[in-house]
Amino acid sequence: MTAAGKWLDAAKAWAKRLKREIVALWLAARDSRVPLGAKLAAGATAAYALSPVDLIPDFIPVLGYLDDLLIVPLGILLSVRLVPPALMAEFRAKAAGMKKPLSKTGLAFILVIWLVCLILLGKWLWAAF
Repeated sequence: MTAAGKWLDAAKAWAKRLKREIVALWLAARDSRVPLGAKLAAGATAAYALSPVDLIPDFIPVLGYLDDLLIVPLGILLSVRLVPPALMAEFRAKAAGMKKPLSKTGLAFILVIWLVCLILLGKWLWAAF
């Protein structure tokens, strides 16, 4: 196997692990045994990662993929550390056989952020002219 083939296989395995972690965090955010702080972090991370809309759209060069390559993995890392290890293992086992859900909450959150930014831009433009 070539070096490029090995790299591609490693990238696919990493993406598969990230998907499982996101679904596991989605499960953690809905479980009553998870502490509130961990639940909030897991919920926010899962909602953002599962949202069909990105905070920074992918068509924006470099920055568009920066959120996918930094924000999501860092959110996963933080959230996984907050969820008790025994529960996280249970959620990972459940997540292994699940399809990736779609987050309407994440979509709504991102749309609200964009709406607030547009309103602030409009106010700034109104005041400038």
